[in-house]
Amino acid sequence: MSTRRFGVCTFATDEGLRPDELAVALEERGFDSLFVSEHTHYPVAAPPPPDTDMPPHDYLRSLDPLVALAAAAAATERLSLGTGIALIVQRDPITLAKEAASLDVLSGGRMRLGVGAGWLREEMANHGTDPRTRMALMRERVLALKQIWTQERAEFHGDFVDFDPIYSWPKPAQKPHLPVLIGGNGPTVFDRVLEYGDGWAPNLLGPPESLVADVAELRRRADDAGRGNIPVTLIGADRRGFTDPTADTARTSAPLTADEIAVLADGGVDECVFFRAAGADRDAALAFLDHLAELTEPFRDPLMRER
Repeated sequence: MSTRRFGVCTFATDEGLRPDELAVALEERGFDSLFVSEHTHYPVAAPPPPDTDMPPHDYLRSLDPLVALAAAAAATERLSLGTGIALIVQRDPITLAKEAASLDVLSGGRMRLGVGAGWLREEMANHGTDPRTRMALMRERVLALKQIWTQERAEFHGDFVDFDPIYSWPKPAQKPHLPVLIGGNGPTVFDRVLEYGDGWAPNLLGPPESLVADVAELRRRADDAGRGNIPVTLIGADRRGFTDPTADTARTSAPLTADEIAVLADGGVDECVFFRAAGADRDAALAFLDHLAELTEPFRDPLMRER
């Protein structure tokens, strides 16, 4: 049986468990990672997500993910920290480079930046982003981040990101830079991962066997491109956790089965990150973490548990 890493992804909000409390609870239970999701706002005129008649409560009350992760970093020692995902098409790349590098330094090299282009067009438009060109914008912003992180005098000249040489410190603690995970699924995501990503952060949109086939295809293409192994972090491993946006316990009570986890672990998924609704009360949230810890224990890497 393969051993793998496990974590939790959540919208950190101003309700329920604080992100530092959640991080401590995860570390105490032997989990490997905490990822925090992002929506800066929800436009009143925007339609709700499919299958709902209202914006998800988590979206409306979410904290800034990097601020939430800073609180988590200060309260923990070994937990890997990441955005899952940061909406990079809504963020200034020079500012984001400094924020993420600062977190990596202050956490002792525990930061990963999961990024995506988003889906809520009205939200993007309020940030001055044209939804039609968001993929090209994401590409340039990731490439600009890496220039800033690795060069003493960084510059970038593209169609969407353009700046002359700058000084910007700190540089990330991880070298050559902190990992950038490319979020998303679909026919073109592998192109983005292979060109400018350090890992893939998909969702689980169907049976685990389907994702395992995608992982095999990504690794085949990576070998052909001379990229070597591409880490795969499944963010939102419980596809059945996104049901009623007002029923927090329903959204945190149906994790994958042990058999499904085994399929993912043996199929090359390096890390399974489960979704937890932020609004659950403290006792329910901790009970959910206890359940996840018991469920994933047989699959965990013993070396990770001993860190």
